[in-house]
Amino acid sequence: MQIPTITSTRNDALAVRLDLLIDDKTKPRGSLGVLEALARQLGLIQASEQPAVRQPAIVVCAGDHGVTAEGISAYPQSVTWQMVENFLAGGAAINVFARQHDCALRIVDAGVNHDFGQRPGLVDRKVASGTRNFCHEPAMSRAQCEQAMQHGMALVESLDGNVLGFGEMGIGNTTAAAALMAVFTGIDVGDCVGAGTGLDAQGIEHKRLTIERAIALHRDATDPLARLAAFGGFEIAFIVGAMLRAAEQRRVLVIDGFIVTSALLVASALQPALLDYCVFSHCSDEAGHRRMLDHLGARALMQLDLRLGEGTGSALALPLLRSATAFLAEMATFSSASVSQRHD
Repeated sequence: MQIPTITSTRNDALAVRLDLLIDDKTKPRGSLGVLEALARQLGLIQASEQPAVRQPAIVVCAGDHGVTAEGISAYPQSVTWQMVENFLAGGAAINVFARQHDCALRIVDAGVNHDFGQRPGLVDRKVASGTRNFCHEPAMSRAQCEQAMQHGMALVESLDGNVLGFGEMGIGNTTAAAALMAVFTGIDVGDCVGAGTGLDAQGIEHKRLTIERAIALHRDATDPLARLAAFGGFEIAFIVGAMLRAAEQRRVLVIDGFIVTSALLVASALQPALLDYCVFSHCSDEAGHRRMLDHLGARALMQLDLRLGEGTGSALALPLLRSATAFLAEMATFSSASVSQRHD
C-alpha cells in the first residue's frame, strides 16, 4: 500500500503576511487569543491570506471489536449497530449538531457485526464483521488493516469541501484506543485507560490488565501498521487512511476525542507533517485524552467534558473555524477604520 506523502504547511513569507494582517485588525494585538492562531493555521493550510470554511463534512465510522469478549465494556456489542441505526434515522447528537452547523455527514460501516443490507445514507465499507480478540491474536490481518485504510482514502476522494472532521462508534473502541496510546506514546497503561461508556473502578482496572496482557502478547509489533493491525479497529484504520489522504489534499482536519486522536497517533507516526493540518476541537473527559494531546504538543479549542465520540466535538468546533476566517476577511484594519494604533 502506498502511504500518501504529506508536506509541511510551513511558509515563512505567507506566515509573515498573515501575522501582519491579523495584527492590523482593529483590536489590541493578540486580543482574539486562540482565534488568531487558528486563522493563521488555516491560512497556512490553505496557502491563502483569505482562508475559508467550504462545505465541511464529518465522517462517522463504525466498527465492532473482538476484545469485548473480555468484558471490557459496560454496554453489549449490539449497541454499535443500534447506534448506526440511530445515525441513519437522524436521531443522534452528531446528527443534531451537523444539521445545526450546516455540515455534511457520512455514516460508514467499516466493520460492524450486523447485516444492514443496502440502506440509504449508509456507506458500506465493511471489511469483516468486527475485529478479532487482540488478547489472543492480532485484531486484524495486515491485509485487512490496509484495506480499511484504503477505504478511508477513497471516501475522502469522493468528498467536496476543504474541512473534514472525524467521528466513530464502536463498543470496545476505548480499549483499542488506550492500547494504541500506550504503545505509541510509551505512557503507562494505567494512565491511558478510562471509564469509556461508564465503567466503575473495578471495570477500569480489568480494562488495564486486559490491555497489559495484550501488549505483552504483541510485543513484536513495532512498526505503525503492525501496531494498528494488532490493537486497532476497522473504524480506526479507516480514519487513519482518511486523515492521510485529507492532509495530502491540504484539507483542514478537525480532530474529535479519544478514539479519533488514537487514529491520529498512528497517522502522524506514518507522516509527521500531518499534524500541521490538525485542529483539535476539544479535550475529552476520557482519562487519557489530555495526555494524548500533551504528547502531540496540541492545544484543544474547547474543554466541555465531552466523552461521547461520534464527531460531536468536531461539529461543535465549526463555528470557531468560521469565526477565525470571518474576522480575518471582514474585520476592519486600523487604517481603513481611521482608528489610532497604540504608541510603541
